Amino acid sequence: MRANRKRPAAAACALLAGVLCVVPAAAPASAATDYRIEIDPAANGPQISDRMYGIFLEDINHAADGGLYAELVQNRSFEYSTADNENYTPMTAWEEVVDGRAAGQAKVVNDAGRLNERNRNYLRLTLPADGGEYGVVNTGYSTGITVEEGQKYDFSVWAKSPGSGTAPLTVRLRDAEGAALAEPLALEADRRGWAEYTGTLTATASSTTGRLAVTSRGGGTLSLDMVSLFPRETFKGRENGLRKDIAQRIAALDPGFVRFPGGCLVNTGGHEAYEAPDWPRERSYQWKDTIGPVEERATNHNFWGYNQSYGLGYFEYFQFAEDLGAMPLPVVPALVTGCGENRATDDPELLQRHIQDTLDLIEFANGPADSEWGAVRAEMGHPEPFGLTHVQVGNEENLPDEFFARFLKFREAIEAEYPGITVIGNSGPASGGTVFERAWELNREHDVELVDEHYYNSPAWFLANNHRYDSYDRGGPDVYVGEFASQGNRFSNALAEAAYMTGLERNADVVRMASYAPLLAAEWDTQWTPDLIWFDNSTAWGSANYEVQKLFSANAGDRVVPSTATGTPGVGGPITGAVGLSTWNTSAEFDDVRVTSADGETLLSDDFSSGAGQWTHIADAGDWSVQDGAYVQTQTSGENTMVTAGDPGWTDYDLEVTATKREGAEGFLIGFGVQGTGDYYWWNLGGWNNTQSAVEHASGGAKSLILADDTTVESGRAYDIRIEVRGRDVALYLDGRQWGSFTAPTPEPFRQVVTRDERTGELVVKVVNAQAEAARTTIDLGGARVAPTAELTVLQGDPDARNTATRRPIRPETATLDGVDSAFTHTFPAHSITFLRLTPRD
Repeated sequence: MRANRKRPAAAACALLAGVLCVVPAAAPASAATDYRIEIDPAANGPQISDRMYGIFLEDINHAADGGLYAELVQNRSFEYSTADNENYTPMTAWEEVVDGRAAGQAKVVNDAGRLNERNRNYLRLTLPADGGEYGVVNTGYSTGITVEEGQKYDFSVWAKSPGSGTAPLTVRLRDAEGAALAEPLALEADRRGWAEYTGTLTATASSTTGRLAVTSRGGGTLSLDMVSLFPRETFKGRENGLRKDIAQRIAALDPGFVRFPGGCLVNTGGHEAYEAPDWPRERSYQWKDTIGPVEERATNHNFWGYNQSYGLGYFEYFQFAEDLGAMPLPVVPALVTGCGENRATDDPELLQRHIQDTLDLIEFANGPADSEWGAVRAEMGHPEPFGLTHVQVGNEENLPDEFFARFLKFREAIEAEYPGITVIGNSGPASGGTVFERAWELNREHDVELVDEHYYNSPAWFLANNHRYDSYDRGGPDVYVGEFASQGNRFSNALAEAAYMTGLERNADVVRMASYAPLLAAEWDTQWTPDLIWFDNSTAWGSANYEVQKLFSANAGDRVVPSTATGTPGVGGPITGAVGLSTWNTSAEFDDVRVTSADGETLLSDDFSSGAGQWTHIADAGDWSVQDGAYVQTQTSGENTMVTAGDPGWTDYDLEVTATKREGAEGFLIGFGVQGTGDYYWWNLGGWNNTQSAVEHASGGAKSLILADDTTVESGRAYDIRIEVRGRDVALYLDGRQWGSFTAPTPEPFRQVVTRDERTGELVVKVVNAQAEAARTTIDLGGARVAPTAELTVLQGDPDARNTATRRPIRPETATLDGVDSAFTHTFPAHSITFLRLTPRD
């Protein structure tokens, strides 16, 4: 008899598809769970910052080049290189155009004949001597150049040709099949030296497969650089501007701030300048590289696997923030890399140069037009200051002590010269663990005003951690949640994020700002998901997550009104599941597995003397076999090679196993509470290239970190492991010593927060019901008198639904709710987010 084995009830209902399961009494699908919300309108909660919700804009997923930056020509300056991507060449996105007679030659050269010192490459065309037409055609991004019938497109090119007289230039816009999309543009290039030539093409048809051809004739050579085509209609009509439809999607969020330009772009690569003799191509994002005339800006490798043209640079970021009415928040490198690189640069002279660059940045943003860097801003078309108030130094560094040694020097210099500037720090790349704890210790010790937290966790984590900031020290640093997302673009992800955001607002006295990340993603080349706004060459659309962020921004209110709510019955059951063994890019062996119930009954005992018949290989990776009386995974490649044994209904047990790393990059993983390939807990010993150990929880395929330390694993050493599971409490022992313990937080599908709009006096009641049952709720306004009708805005849908370019199943619906009183009952639909605006009445 297995007294501790519990089978899930047949009537269990999913909180979020593939994520969690509530086990209440059986009920029909139309049933509702009863809740109560009590509001105290006479009390004042925390003030909500008018910058509570903003955006983080990093050039990932082609967010800038090929996305928000409106340039339609890819590789316009022939600077693409294998330093950017192993498949790139200087002629990527370019092809030859021949009229059928003798061919010419197109060659990218890097010599003293270049346009300028920082623009290293240019294209040299050797034209056919027989007078035939020859040149190149650009294929744009993805399917090609998108044009719309009747719209104007501004062409420009820098060209030169040796000799006297002029060289004819013909510019054509055609689709992939060769059909004309505009009347040809004829230009004459002066042969005396480099000059810019411009013209306008008016589209005579619409296409998403456009090609831009530039050709010449007459023999000799012709050099080209900075071949460009911009839509005349950009966001706010800016030159060198932004793609209007994407920018409008961003503007609709009404962001309070714009954090830019990274992210991993800021704290990866080298920190040297783009200069002789090496002209390095893998550098951290440095603001001076990105200002001035576009033809004089540097180029750089993008950490995310493509090229950065820097056409969208610091001036354009500042201008965009101003156009949005948002606070600019630039991030500068601290000379400590992260994002897997994890190196500290020990070069005092280089550090001082970057500190001075940061001081110069503040002058560029705020200095008078006759100052050194304010004059540069003015020359670029903005004589008035941008009003910079915040600067962030560094981005989620994994070396907190090395980072802080440099951060403090930046802050000291900034505060000495610009005491009104807030300098923001960070707490590393995760919601917990040793880096997080040490970083927060240093932030508190050094009185950092605002600390940037980043985490990408499972929907279950977001449902369970609504109270994360309840216990943060109100006398310590404030929090900026600079990057967060629940690892998916389904509506179930958006529901979990919405539930979590009610906790951010409730703790607005410590959480000052928050931004979902990443912001943008090209459907045709994505390095990271989920993302807030997706786009292709012609269309931009908001994800389900976008709809949530937009509504929370529009309904933030000005002050929290204290409120309480009852919880959901039946959630928070014990950790339940089988046991597992796994590796990650490592070969390891396991022996003497024993699982014992809390009352001492042996549930599983395996020394592999009779093979591995009790185990099931549930992952695609790995090669398992019994060797010399141990169960061995032999491959040193493959992420998650899990095998499982036991009953998925097990609760309250002890798991013991001996594990030995043979070879490879990491250690080994011991699973418990295993429900399947995407739902389990595991103790990851020697993870992250054997730099730390942690307990992680996977739910619906998305993992979240629970606790971690700096334990590493030695090859060839046998480790005795014991994991005790009691309800939701877990204790972990390594070689007889307790390594750690935790209580798994309880996911709660019903969350709420109430705020007041001080302009209108309205109470804004925000309720998230992230479960498959409706929530029949009594709302008690504490005697407040309100109008009998209220505005009701609801997001509701299938938890698996996703918005796409052609379908928007998740969109807000607004209606009028009748029967509102100082106490009333309303049923919130299953899988819904509701914003209820109650108007006061005298």
